Amino acid sequence: MKIIKMRHPYQRKQIPQENVVLILGFFDGVHLGHQQVINTGKEIAKKKGLKLALMTFNQHPAIVFKKINPSQVKYLTTLEQKEKKMASLGIDYLYEIDFTSSFAHLTPQEFVDQYIVGLHAKVAVSGFDYTYGPKEIANVEHLPIYAKKRFEIVTVPKEEDQGEKISSTRIRRLLDEGAIEKVVCLLGAAYEVEGVVVHGDARGRLLGFPTANIKVKSTVYLPKEGVYVSEIKVGENWYPAMGSIGHNDTFGENRELTVELYILNFDQDIYGEHVKVRWHHFLRNQVKFPNMETLIEQLKSDEKATIDYFA
Repeated sequence: MKIIKMRHPYQRKQIPQENVVLILGFFDGVHLGHQQVINTGKEIAKKKGLKLALMTFNQHPAIVFKKINPSQVKYLTTLEQKEKKMASLGIDYLYEIDFTSSFAHLTPQEFVDQYIVGLHAKVAVSGFDYTYGPKEIANVEHLPIYAKKRFEIVTVPKEEDQGEKISSTRIRRLLDEGAIEKVVCLLGAAYEVEGVVVHGDARGRLLGFPTANIKVKSTVYLPKEGVYVSEIKVGENWYPAMGSIGHNDTFGENRELTVELYILNFDQDIYGEHVKVRWHHFLRNQVKFPNMETLIEQLKSDEKATIDYFA
């Protein structure tokens, strides 16, 4: 897969000179609904003997349109994770558009002329709710007007689960509820975050449960605070772990939110390493314990529940 990063106005020499099936969308999470859109485009490309391209953005459009601080927007997938998923789904060209104010000010006709026709699309594939400007005039129903019969338009209907649309918004809500198994069903894969192991206050070691403290980007959407059955990837290997997201209120008020993993049967020094964490099952909410003894007893119970889960 070739990744083509573009900033408006782009240079024509950036664009491969061949016709493509172009898939349109932001695709945060690359969930089953997104995958249905991508697979539809893939099937069309195969039938027509065309390359498969996908256009997405480097950041959420709301940052520009609503003037939100970029650090306040939380993503289900980082750009790097999205790139890996797109490669695995068979995309040939991944266009990453720098969503700037100048790009946002394109009229619907300018967007179609420059970013669909200009990318040599013979077929444009999107979900039913795709927009490319003000939704009243720049939705899929209006796309034929701007297309002027220069390319074919394929609109993929919404993908549902139990009568409700599969969406990134729904997945975020489920993460807020700790409904990890349901998130996995809608993603078609484990919910995974990445980070770097940093030094903590080493209190876990004193409790008999030494943890790896994971520093994740502020823009990563974390599940609700609590204790989880997890896995952590160190190097090329996945290890069962007991994960915690919380403020460690037992040891004081107004503490910073931390992501900590107690890795079962593991004694390696991994400070500074880049790791991946999968969240499998919500065990319990975070609790402020009255003393260390009560906390240790609960951690032992959590460890047993984690072992039983993997067994």
